[in-house]
Amino acid sequence: MGQEHLTEQFFLEKLAAAKVHFERALDCKHTEFDDLYPYMIEHPQFFWYKRYVAWSELLTLVNLCDELSFSWKEEFTAHQVEYVEQRVLSAQVLDFWYEKNDTKEHDHSVNQSG
Repeated sequence: MGQEHLTEQFFLEKLAAAKVHFERALDCKHTEFDDLYPYMIEHPQFFWYKRYVAWSELLTLVNLCDELSFSWKEEFTAHQVEYVEQRVLSAQVLDFWYEKNDTKEHDHSVNQSG
């Protein structure tokens, strides 16, 4: 039982690191990918490709966790779990991964009630 727990812990740590890597790619922050392909920074497709690579890494680890019956969903918000389960790196994922609610309508209604 101890070895199984260590294996699960190992995969969940790798999954958490992949999530951070994806989020850094979303935010256009430096990742290991920048060091591997420094010449690509000059190309307009670079940031899209960097995000795609990080997303693929994240999905691979989620798939492994699923196959091993490790519980991975606790690492994510409910919306993030939906995005991961849909598997498509869509504009919605890029725009709403953090679930920020910056709508003017929301701000307006809050200000009027005060």
